[in-house]
Amino acid sequence: MQNLKGMIVRGGLAKLGGQAANFVLRLGSMAVLARLLDPQDFGLVAMTTVVTGVFQLLMTAGLSSATVQSDSITDDQISTLFWINLLVGTILAVLCAATAPALVIFYHEPRLLWLTVAMGGGFVLTALAVQHSALLQRRLRYTSLAVIELISQLVSVAAGIGMAIGGLAYWSILGMTLVSTAVYAVCVWVASGWIPGLPRRAAGVGSMLRFGGIVTLNSLVVYVAYNFEKLLLGRYWGGDALGIYERGYRLVNLPTAELNAAIGGVAFAGLSRIQNEPARLRNYFLKGYTLVLSVTLPTTIFCAVFVDDIVGLLLGPKWTEVAVIFRFLTPTILIFGIINPMAWLLYSVGLQMRSLKIALVIAPLVIAAYIIGLPYGPRGVAFAYSAAMTLWLVPHIIWCLHGTQISPRDLLVAAGRPLVAAIVAAAVALAVQYYLDELNSHFWRLLIGGGVISAVYSGVLLFLMGQKTFYFSLFHELKGGYSMR
Repeated sequence: MQNLKGMIVRGGLAKLGGQAANFVLRLGSMAVLARLLDPQDFGLVAMTTVVTGVFQLLMTAGLSSATVQSDSITDDQISTLFWINLLVGTILAVLCAATAPALVIFYHEPRLLWLTVAMGGGFVLTALAVQHSALLQRRLRYTSLAVIELISQLVSVAAGIGMAIGGLAYWSILGMTLVSTAVYAVCVWVASGWIPGLPRRAAGVGSMLRFGGIVTLNSLVVYVAYNFEKLLLGRYWGGDALGIYERGYRLVNLPTAELNAAIGGVAFAGLSRIQNEPARLRNYFLKGYTLVLSVTLPTTIFCAVFVDDIVGLLLGPKWTEVAVIFRFLTPTILIFGIINPMAWLLYSVGLQMRSLKIALVIAPLVIAAYIIGLPYGPRGVAFAYSAAMTLWLVPHIIWCLHGTQISPRDLLVAAGRPLVAAIVAAAVALAVQYYLDELNSHFWRLLIGGGVISAVYSGVLLFLMGQKTFYFSLFHELKGGYSMR
């Protein structure tokens, strides 16, 4: 445990670097594909992924989280979990193919038949990588994971763009996913060096299966809640409307998803290792939470102020309606930046049942919001969803933290300085936007506006708000972490 801090910091930096590269790749591929494909192509894929995404959650069975969270684990246990994952993945691939005709009938869209069948192959590929990836995460080998994710992303983007240029339309979107999954599976097998043995009935995986089951059920409830609107829009407003909404939703979700992927996995693994040391756990969690907020706040400001330029540069002129969806959904960037870290805490200390109960309350709330907004189309759904999540924020925080080592006051103290710096940066950003209107270039407005926001926010946070010591100490911990290698 002596060098745990250094390993966590190193892992965090590696994941941040890897996710930053992935973020650029995703934005680039999004920009290119938006110019090669039509909204309906994205809508068709979104129609299938609303349903197949449920299978994707069931496929992992929460067993990767169980592997990472366990205090100790044997080779027999990991092997048994591997074969369980593979069996579940194979069953789900068959079920995916079986549901294809039902999707065709539901959406009145015959093109969904073979698209859905082909998606089933991804479940088997993903199942092959679940435990190998979890082992790398458990060992805090985040540099290896970052490189693997970058390689798989590079290959898949090249394949997807090539297929789109070749006129394969919506198949190019699916092709990106399948290629990425296949490359990732091969790489984690090579990097982990682990080969599964035969499954053993007496391996003692019962508690891990229970943990994984609760995690899976929680993820399933959350997934249904956050994707039900796509089912409704596709059914009642068609592929074009769903394609517009899906691009706006994906664009807004991208920074939060990448940040949570970069820091969340490292934080969960690190907190799980010290779950029986309350003081250290509290210290590590609050540091990670402050770091997430410090990045999320300026990102939210940038997206809110320069939404038209972001959509214009990334997606092009035929996607102008996405800007409205993006604007309505922008508050959720900050909201999820605030609430996502709560999951690290609850899972790492074994409070996964509380997380499930919270999910069971969130689900009907957001589904009701979707139904209220549905008569007004994608705009109404986006606004209603954003409003519901804003109203839920404070109850979510209080419920998550009740009885834990962290209090709401701790979070308020952690968020106070970044929040003040963000308010100042937002005021400056609005003024800058006014003067940048004369520039007839999305790129230059974004570059100058982003630079000003970053400079003002960093200056206020580091120097006026006295956070320089915090970030400099984090940098020194990083150096110390590398010196322990």
